[in-house]
Amino acid sequence: MMQPVLETYTPDGFDLWPVAEVESFGFLPLSGELSPDEVGAAVMRIADCNDVSAMDGPDGGHTPHPAGPLDSFLHGLLTLDDPIASGGLRVIDDSTGVTFLPGCCDGLEDWRDWHRLIDRGGLLGFGHDPVSPTAERFGDTVRLTVNVEESDSPVIELGVPELRHLLVGVERDLTGFLALAAEWSSAHLPDHCTAVTAAVARSLDLPAPGPTA
Repeated sequence: MMQPVLETYTPDGFDLWPVAEVESFGFLPLSGELSPDEVGAAVMRIADCNDVSAMDGPDGGHTPHPAGPLDSFLHGLLTLDDPIASGGLRVIDDSTGVTFLPGCCDGLEDWRDWHRLIDRGGLLGFGHDPVSPTAERFGDTVRLTVNVEESDSPVIELGVPELRHLLVGVERDLTGFLALAAEWSSAHLPDHCTAVTAAVARSLDLPAPGPTA
């Protein structure tokens, strides 16, 4: 099983919109099956990933934050050309119990790198010491190493056709989540709906959906 997951934490006093309680330093699988409050938590986290310092002015490459709390919180997400979404792709091998998790240098904005790995070969590194997950193609097999810092690290091996199939599911899940995010934004952030939806789409390397009814 392969899932696009967003790194999460428990928000402290966040009250700009309703959010679900999520696990601190956990991962929220993104799909078209999330509740409205889970979507709210995901949008909150993506916006927070792109927060820029209020002290950054024109010389720092960012415009000053707006005064209002909502506009200030959304400022980085809506103004950065290449927003990010901390997380990545989680792979679970039900037959062995091995779970491959995103690393500290991973992000959902780069999920299409997995396609490039299939097409071009090579190595993808998702973190660094002390936990360094990697994916590497060897012929018709892709080996996922949970932590290359450990000589006896668990691994998951996938055939290239199987991985291609799993990535189709990842794109379906991300597209489903984006559709929910667009509906959610229309209800909770009507003045920012189009901009927020487009920014979330960029953070997931997806085309923005059409306007919601």
